[in-house]
Order: sequence, then C-alpha cells, then structure tokens
Amino acid sequence: MAAIKVRYIVDDVDATIAFYTQHLDFIVKAHPAPGFAVLQRGDLNLLVNAKDGPGGAAQPMPDGRKPEPGGWNRIQIEVDDLGDLVETLRKAGLRFRNDIVTGFGGKQILLDDPAGNPIELFEPPGQKGE
Repeated sequence: MAAIKVRYIVDDVDATIAFYTQHLDFIVKAHPAPGFAVLQRGDLNLLVNAKDGPGGAAQPMPDGRKPEPGGWNRIQIEVDDLGDLVETLRKAGLRFRNDIVTGFGGKQILLDDPAGNPIELFEPPGQKGE
C-alpha cells in the first residue's frame, strides 16, 4: 500500500518543519526547495507548501481564489495520554482551538500548526490517560 499523503498550505515552511518535528515526532523526508517540504510520521507524508510561490499548490484557481492555510479538514494523530501531551504542548506555548472534548469514541482536541492548519490529537477509549 502506498503511503498516505496530505497537503497543507502554510505561511512559513521552516516554521512548519520545526513545529511538526519538535512537537509531533515527524521527520523531514525531503526539503528540496524553500517553499516545499515532505514531513513523515509512520505511513503519513505531510506535504507542506508555502502559500506564495511558483509551485502548483500555490497557484490561484480559475475563479481567482488562492490556496490558504487554515480551515477545518485535518489530520488525526492518535496518542496514548492526551492530557499529558496537551499539558506539555501548552507549556511550549502552542495554540489550541478548544479544550479536550470527551465523547463516545474517545477524547480529542484541535491543535493549530504555525499557519493555523488544525491537527486533531485523539486518544481512543481505554488508553492510559482515561
């Protein structure tokens, strides 16, 4: 099976690389140009593109709309102890959209990357932090 690829549009590729590698255990798989990098965690390849640049991902649509960071679509990262991780990330000064939400399927919280793209941190029921 091929690796899963998700593309995020970002404001600053270098800040995005630092965020994902320092806080969420991604590695840099490729960084061939200042405006593009591929970050990897397990089977997930996160393609990050600067919102301005010559690459195809930054080009305007025929109706004039331009790709931009943010929105609500997101990647989900499963964690063992959501409470502990959230405490660590808050101490590092990272920005969350909400507080931990507990539902039938587990616990989750939305963390914003430096460009405002959301990451869902998810703890399934019965994990360590429950």
